Order: sequence, then C-alpha cells, then structure tokens
Amino acid sequence: MEKNNKGINFKKSENFSEWFSQIIEKAELVDMRLNIKGFMVIRPWGATIIENMYGIYQEELEKKGHKQTFMPSVIPEENLKKESDHIKGFTPEVFWLKEINEEKLALRPTSETLYTPMFKLWIRSYRDLPLKLYQRGSVFRLDTKATRPLIRTREILWIETHNAFATKQEAEKQVQEDIEITENIMHKKFGIPFLAIKRPSWDKFAGAEYTIGSDVFMPDGKLIQQPSTHLMGQKFSKAFDAKFKNEKGEEDYLWTTAYGPAMSRILVSVISMHSDDKGLILPSSITPLHAIIIPIYSKENKNKILKESEKLKKELEKIELKVEVDNSENSVGEKFNIWEVKGVPLRIEIGKKELKNKEINLFIRDIQKKEQIKLNQISKLKKILEEFDKRIFSKADKTMQNKIENCISKKEIKDILNNKQIARINFCSADEEGIKCAEIIEKEFSAEVRGTLANKKEKSEGKCIICGKPSHQVVYIGRSY
Repeated sequence: MEKNNKGINFKKSENFSEWFSQIIEKAELVDMRLNIKGFMVIRPWGATIIENMYGIYQEELEKKGHKQTFMPSVIPEENLKKESDHIKGFTPEVFWLKEINEEKLALRPTSETLYTPMFKLWIRSYRDLPLKLYQRGSVFRLDTKATRPLIRTREILWIETHNAFATKQEAEKQVQEDIEITENIMHKKFGIPFLAIKRPSWDKFAGAEYTIGSDVFMPDGKLIQQPSTHLMGQKFSKAFDAKFKNEKGEEDYLWTTAYGPAMSRILVSVISMHSDDKGLILPSSITPLHAIIIPIYSKENKNKILKESEKLKKELEKIELKVEVDNSENSVGEKFNIWEVKGVPLRIEIGKKELKNKEINLFIRDIQKKEQIKLNQISKLKKILEEFDKRIFSKADKTMQNKIENCISKKEIKDILNNKQIARINFCSADEEGIKCAEIIEKEFSAEVRGTLANKKEKSEGKCIICGKPSHQVVYIGRSY
C-alpha cells in the first residue's frame, strides 16, 4: 500500500474537476501513467468496486431471465454496414484493425451487429422467444473529444443486453423493465438518483427507433448519461434477415432491444454523488471493505493487539462484514488518512485501552463520528452500516431536489444553467422539426435538449420559448459531458 498523507487539496464545491482528478488518484482507483490516450489502468481498489457492481447487475439480470454470453471483441466491416443508420452513427468512433486476409475488422463499439446474426441462427419460431442475452466486457469508442479518466474514455467497461421478441409490445415492455432495473440497482443499491429521459429523435442511439437515457446530476452542474435502453424495433432484424415463424405459422422479423449500463461510468456518479473533501464515501453494497481494523500497539503489546485484531476480524466476518486488519508499517495517522480517502464506511481502532475495557473505538466515515461499542455487542455494526447507507442515499436524493426549474424565457434558461441547474421548458417538438430550436439552444447556451420524461406524461402549454410556435412537448435542457 502506498503512503498518502497529503489528503485532498481541492474542495468538491469549488473545483470539482481538480477534486475528482485528485480523489481517483489518491484513493488508488486508476493510474494514468501508462500513457495511452483515452485508456486507463484500473487499480485493485477500483477494480474490486467495479467487480462488485458487475456482480449486482448480473444477479439482477439473471433474475429477469437474461442469460450470459461472450461475444468476439471484433466485428467484420460487413456486419457494421448492414444497418445504414448504425454505421453512419458509429463510423467516426470506430477503431479499425489492420486488414487480415482482406477482411477489415473493427473493435466492437457495441454489439447489435454480433447478436442479430446469431438470433437469425438460434431463433426459428415463437417457441424460441423471448430470448434475453447479455455479456460483460469492454467496448471501444474512438472519442475525439478531450478524454477524462472514467468520465470520457475510449474503452468502456460495461454490460450490454440484447433481447429478441415476437411483438413490439413485448419489446417495449422490456424497455420499461430496463428502466426498472436501473432504478433497482443504480438508485436503490448505489444511491444514485436519475431522470429517465426519452432522447430527442436526433439524439437517439444509431439504428434505434428510440432511446431512453438515465441522466445523473453532477456537482459541477453538468449531466452525465448513465444506463440507456433502446428499442431497436425490426431495423437490425431486417438488415440481417432475422425472421421467425409466429403462432399463425407466418414469417415475421424479430423485435429487438438493447440496454447498456457502463460500470466505469456509473462509478463516476458514485464518486461524485457521495464523496466529500476528505475522500471517497462508498455504499456498503460495492465497497471492497465494510470495515478496517487499525491495531494501536507498542513494542511490548504488539503481538497481543494483532492477535486480538485478527480474532475480531473473524467475528465480524461471521456477521458477513468484509473486514481487513491494517498491520502495515505506516503510522496510525497515515493509516487513518489512507482508509478515509479510500472511503471505507467503518474504521475500528483497537489498542491497550480498548482491550482493557473490552470494547472497540468505532469511527463512522460519513458523519466523522466516534463511538465505543462493547466487544459482546459488535453485531450492532450491521445496523450501523444500514444506517450509513440510508444517510448517504437520503443526502443524494436531497441533492437532486430543486435542481429542475421551469423557464419561460431565454434569459431564464441561461440563468438556470449558469446556476448549475436543469431547465424545463415548453418546446415545439423533440422530433425532427425541433432540430433547429435545439441547435439554437446549443449555440446560445452551450447546452443540449436532453429530451422528455420517459415515465411520466407531461402536458405542454403555450408556445415554444425558442421559435414561438405552438409547443407540443415539455423538454429538459442541461449541460453535459
């Protein structure tokens, strides 16, 4: 373990960018020194957090009937070109490999053009449906904008689901289930509130009929897109001639959907939402450790204190807590700082005094509070951990309150955005006819029309603020990464 007694030098509220850069370095989440633009090394602490996130998502997907697969990391150029909107949307972001035997291959930017041809082979009739599959791994996007660790990268660690159905109704039901999965995990397990937003037609996933994204608010006032779900309709099945026989014995094209939670990107929201100026604060569901035991000893009682610390560790493991003993040569102060920066929820101090009193000295990370707990009452730590989660989740939900403001003029839009909030306006249309108004918003406010609420029908009134034509939709405007 590296020594790090300098702490965080920037305040989250004053300089989010530098705060974020420092926290991911000092908490030993990533290392950028490999010097490959847009790619990063994820260190053990960060990798364990991400692995825990993967596990929670995979368990939920399996419960919902998805089965795991592994697909190739490369896609033939021929496959990518099958669906014209798809290739048009992704061509600028594709990593092309050197031609092999005259065949041009791309590192997969996403996998519709891998799964759909397999659907064609695996699905013969309605009896084979629905077919719900997923894989975990990396996708690669040649992002030409300024890259930032975890936030904008060229290799994204994610899960993607690809599903096939007999009807549009079933496919759309899956889209709603995907939003439910995001709520169950990202909000209820990771403590990250979000807005489920149906993207404007000009901002949907390349090749999809429509896209619903999960927008999460960041401390600098920007929005970051988290899991998005897409109704692909029959576009890809028609491109790959993926048909099935329905109950009437008639041939029809498959209806498909896709869903993509990016673990590395969700981690950005976990860090940004919960952490403070002292370092990370991690929900108990994904933290590598629930508690760290710090033995405090002299030369005379070192062995005894270490022995009791290991004994305590085993007792805590019996109540399903993830615990380690820090028996490194770092000073006690250095140990305190290291684990505080890393965001371990509970710190347990045990020394001569604690042994004499048959107790532990407990430090609770989020509220910076110490309390003494008798050794015969350590089962209370489970309850304390539950209360820890409730506090940080409640704080996150409160952060989202009052972030959305109704606007009736361009000036109000500008003021709201400059105040690090989201503007809600009456808008002409989130379909093609609204593109010009969206371009004006982008030019004048450096912001985007994010779209309309996906899980609530909102009635628009009056005229579009931008063009003055009758409004037909309520849209949300924000700045993003």
